[in-house]
Order: sequence, then C-alpha cells, then structure tokens
Amino acid sequence: MAPAQDFWHHIPLRPPQRKLHPMPQTINTAIHHELLIKKSRFIACVQPMTDRASAQKVVAELWEQHPGAAHVCWALLAGGQSAAVDDGEPSGTAGRPMLDVLRHQDLEGVLATVVRYFGGIKLGAGGLVRAYTDSVAQALLTADKIQIIKQRLLICSAPYSMEGLLRRELELAGASLDNVLHANDVQFEFSLPDNAADALIIRLNDAGHGRITWITPDDAAEAR
Repeated sequence: MAPAQDFWHHIPLRPPQRKLHPMPQTINTAIHHELLIKKSRFIACVQPMTDRASAQKVVAELWEQHPGAAHVCWALLAGGQSAAVDDGEPSGTAGRPMLDVLRHQDLEGVLATVVRYFGGIKLGAGGLVRAYTDSVAQALLTADKIQIIKQRLLICSAPYSMEGLLRRELELAGASLDNVLHANDVQFEFSLPDNAADALIIRLNDAGHGRITWITPDDAAEAR
C-alpha cells in the first residue's frame, strides 16, 4: 500500500491581496438634515471645511442662531486639524461617532455639526450615539461628493532650445503651468496629479538627454 501523501503541498498558494485604499472625497456644498427623536431635535449640517479656526467660527455662529439649544456638537476631518467635540454630551457619544461617519465615507476637508434641542427625555449613551451617527449619515445621503486629486508641484530648468518641447509635454500631460522664468535657462513651475507625475518626469528626462535639471521647491524659494 502506497504511503499517504501530504496533499496540502499540492494546493497552489494565492499571492496576498493588496488592500486598496479608496481615494478621499469631499463635498461641494453644505447639506442639512433634521431628526426628531423622543422630542429632541437634532439639526445636522455637513459642509466643506479646511481648518479648525474656520470650523470654530461656524460653531460660534450656530450658537448665535440657536441660543436655546442644549448642545452644538461637531466633528472636523481635515488632516492634522481634525477634531471631535461632544459639547457637554457624555464623553464619546457625539463628536467621535460623527467623526467616524465622515471617516467611514472616506471624506476629507469636511465639518459635521449637530445642534440639539433637548426634548426632556434622556436617550442614554447608546441612544445618543445612534442619534448623532444617524443625523450625519442621513445628511450625507444627499451629498454631492467629489474626488480629491492630490497635486504635485514640480520645478525644472532646461535650455531655451527645449522650451517648445516642454510646453507641449506639459499640455499633453494636463499639467497646470504656474510660472515660467527666463534667465540663463528656462525654468518651469507646474503642477499635475500626483499619480501622473513620475511618468512625466521619466518622459522629460528621456527627451532631454540629461539637459533637464530638477529643482526642489525649497531650493527654488531660496534662489529668489
């Protein structure tokens, strides 16, 4: 009788799947939604916002518009200036759940605010989390989302004889030509989507045969 074989060795192994990170999105305009839960009103707004100072100004304006409100809770998703504020609600029941909704939808550069008028019936921690989560999530159902395309700034110099070629290549790549300086050489400052930048650099280097010099933005600033 033939010895048993370890059949696991004959199963082909699949390569590990690389996790894809969705592109961040933002919204075009402010969107609103209102919920009534056990006589409490939750008035939500999600709007484009780039920094914490601007967000705090919006919150101050909401207090002026709603002087009788019990709470104005908010969450900002804006890179290093992100924030989650419960404004007197039990810790972790308002700002953090709102921020989690924004993150779950891969948003960036947005502010979510919820003005609460207390209706006299306590909702409990779980009820508050659901109320603030639903307020923001339902507002976002009508959001006009747009993809954020990260731009890269590039600066290079080249002989005058290559100016026409560079201009054509930049136009074909869809780059935005920000500045052109004419000195001993021609210096181009331009920006384009980050995921297209490396291919353009290779193409220009091949076309330039070593005559194109790349300059970092810091070096360019020091030279001025």
